[in-house]
Amino acid sequence: MITGEQAYLDLCKHILEHGTKKEDRTNTGTYSVFGHQMRFDLSKGFPLLTTKKVPFRLVASELLWFIKGDTNIRYLLEHNNNIWNEWAFEKWVNSTEYKGPDMKDFGNRSQVDDAFKAQYMEQMNLFKQNVLHDDVFAAKYGSLGSVYGKQWREWKTSNDTTIDQLKDVITSIKHSPDSRRHIVSAWNPEDVPTMALPPCHTLFQFYVADGKLSCQLYQRSADVFLGVPFNIASYALLTHLIAYECGLEVGEFVHTLGDAHIYLNHVEQVKTQLDRDVRSMPELNITGDKQSIFDFEMSDFAVVNYNPHPSIKAPIAV
Repeated sequence: MITGEQAYLDLCKHILEHGTKKEDRTNTGTYSVFGHQMRFDLSKGFPLLTTKKVPFRLVASELLWFIKGDTNIRYLLEHNNNIWNEWAFEKWVNSTEYKGPDMKDFGNRSQVDDAFKAQYMEQMNLFKQNVLHDDVFAAKYGSLGSVYGKQWREWKTSNDTTIDQLKDVITSIKHSPDSRRHIVSAWNPEDVPTMALPPCHTLFQFYVADGKLSCQLYQRSADVFLGVPFNIASYALLTHLIAYECGLEVGEFVHTLGDAHIYLNHVEQVKTQLDRDVRSMPELNITGDKQSIFDFEMSDFAVVNYNPHPSIKAPIAV
């Protein structure tokens, strides 16, 4: 079985050669396959892709944002992380309070129209400053709704109580390691309509064997070029942090994909990546004396010996 980064590259090649051409919600178009699985042995290195640079700082700050149960992009902006900006920005420019130039289809228009791109960047910068410095504006337009962190940490029940799924699963791993119920779900059908983007990485399960913690993620929708490299690294990091708290070694990260797709405007970038050689995986160092995953900060872990090929830019589909 092919594992690690080569498994990811083989998926890219498989989609380009055998994927079905489909329309999608963003009107960008994709090549898509359904049902695919990759495996990463976390004991052999940290699975941060080397055929293009993946910014670990952004992966880590987003994961800590999830862990904190936060759903407002202010925390991300405070950590210079812009990966969720477009979804919050879309809510603002579609509101009656927005009085600036027309931002319809800003994701695609900013890629082909330089004059519009300048307007878009000006409005985006204004939006970010408002989120950072205006509490009322941030509460209204910085919120993404009941997305990942809300479901992980504060799942609302029918009797008006809440469930801290992440805390509960860690307790379960510690006290009942052989349980088959180490599950966290981000897919709450009642809350999906209130989310800026329904969860793509939908449900994950932990498994303990021989003193090692493994994690399997089911991802309903997988943007293979831009999103999946982040998802691999994010859930690998989550597995490391929970294993650290529970006194376990790391086992595997198993990544199961539903609709795995490459956007039509990412095809050339994927081909560039496929022409590159795989390099040695980096290592993850966890430092300090934190005992709980809920206390970790950015300074408590780092990736070392990471020597990737240069990054490859591509537009995001909103």
